[in-house]
Amino acid sequence: MAARKKPAKSAVRAAPKAIVPIAEAASASSSTRGTAKARRRSLRLHGTIARDLGVMIVSGRYQPGDLLNGEIAASDRLHVSRGAYREAVRILAAKGLVESRPKVGTRVSQQERWHLLDPDVLAWIFEFEPADSLLTSLFELRKIVEPQAAALAAKRRTDEDLQAMSAALESMAKHTLAVEAGRRADHDFHSALLRASGNVFLVSLTSGVGAAISWTTIFKQRDNPLSRDPMPDHWRVYKAVAASDTVAAHQAMEALVDLAFLDTTNARKVRGRLAK
Repeated sequence: MAARKKPAKSAVRAAPKAIVPIAEAASASSSTRGTAKARRRSLRLHGTIARDLGVMIVSGRYQPGDLLNGEIAASDRLHVSRGAYREAVRILAAKGLVESRPKVGTRVSQQERWHLLDPDVLAWIFEFEPADSLLTSLFELRKIVEPQAAALAAKRRTDEDLQAMSAALESMAKHTLAVEAGRRADHDFHSALLRASGNVFLVSLTSGVGAAISWTTIFKQRDNPLSRDPMPDHWRVYKAVAASDTVAAHQAMEALVDLAFLDTTNARKVRGRLAK
């Protein structure tokens, strides 16, 4: 290999890097921070607009087929920039709640197009009182998915899966479902169970199923604490999965979902009586 030639002494030296004055650097840094803050404010703003419109759609104030205000009119009415309103509409469109077409405008989509298991959409649904049919359908979905996931988990679970489920249950018992930490542990338990099923399509439902569980738990306790301890139901599922008993795991999870639905409907009845 030929030796690398040394640069000739007469070679022109590279120009030194320009030194940015401290004041100029500080100004640039301040400008960058200001831009970042403005972007965060913008993100919060269009997220808030999307949430407000989303709540009005899922609560029925806006019906499927209704035409939303035009971009200019809506931004003027809400006292926001057209860009913020446009971004909010894009969020809603991504969740299937609205459809925007040139020369037609933005219309509320039919309910079958809504991404009902999207965590944001579920949160908006539970802002107020969801329809009985929606609650029933949500628990029907859980009863279709979770018992079979538990049966598969009983066949396929690993020691790591069992450790994750056990740790979640211990945290759930320690904190209770009355606080965020306990509800987070409940979410972790159901997520670990879906992962233990070994079915990637079931695992992909983790976010939606977890959000459904979390919001129905909050809904049940909106006015009164839980009247029944759900921990024994969860431990029965865990023990059946740990014992690799597919039938018992299916039955235990089915019973857990049925009892959760009963708790939810009872809480709704109590709330209805208190409102009279």
